[in-house]
Amino acid sequence: MSFKYKLFSKPLTALPTGKILINTLNAHSYNAALNNNDFKEALMSSNVLLPDGISVVWAEYFINKRKIKKIAGEDIFKYEMRLLNSISGTCFFLGSSQDVLNKIYQRAYVEFPNVKTGFYSPPYKSHFTNQDTQKMLDVINSFVPDVLFVGMTAPKQEIWAHQNFKKIKAKRVISIGAVFDFYAGTVKRAPKWMISLGFEWIYRLIREPKRMWRRYLIGNIKFIAQILKTKITAEK
Repeated sequence: MSFKYKLFSKPLTALPTGKILINTLNAHSYNAALNNNDFKEALMSSNVLLPDGISVVWAEYFINKRKIKKIAGEDIFKYEMRLLNSISGTCFFLGSSQDVLNKIYQRAYVEFPNVKTGFYSPPYKSHFTNQDTQKMLDVINSFVPDVLFVGMTAPKQEIWAHQNFKKIKAKRVISIGAVFDFYAGTVKRAPKWMISLGFEWIYRLIREPKRMWRRYLIGNIKFIAQILKTKITAEK
């Protein structure tokens, strides 16, 4: 698969209006999509695909000679919450555990007091039944949020959001994965200086070596090899 994702390259203030689906792309999700057509379709069908990773920023320039900036899931989350707070809007959090959702509520209540929030923790399973999905849709649509944040880890969250996008009564549907844990404080994010230098992956690897070593050590090598292969093929 060549590097043909249409990555968002403008300030977040330039996001399109109307109902849109927003996803993010990093090296890990790119690798996962190589062998998962449903995930690939979900990413490529996004109205907005954010470059959430310095490796993706590098690849975009290396392949397409286009300079873009990294926009993390946390960036779009904070942007949307500030915007909602300014207009007394509504948002809904779908995903994670009830404990994490409670922590999100407690923090959001203080930081964004004008935002009305809704929450639902879906069953923890690899695949949802039709009944599971209908329950999620019923809870979301009864709330009718301006923004739906989906945090069920990739690729499950992107596939679910893509497949149910037309049924969801929300103006923006945004898959933000780990941001739920970051904002709840259950997982600590890297210091700002490491993020700015593109070393956030090193921080996560050090903190969770057993869970992250395969993603970052093997995954990054796989990503670089794929990008080099794409570049060489394009130049022939």
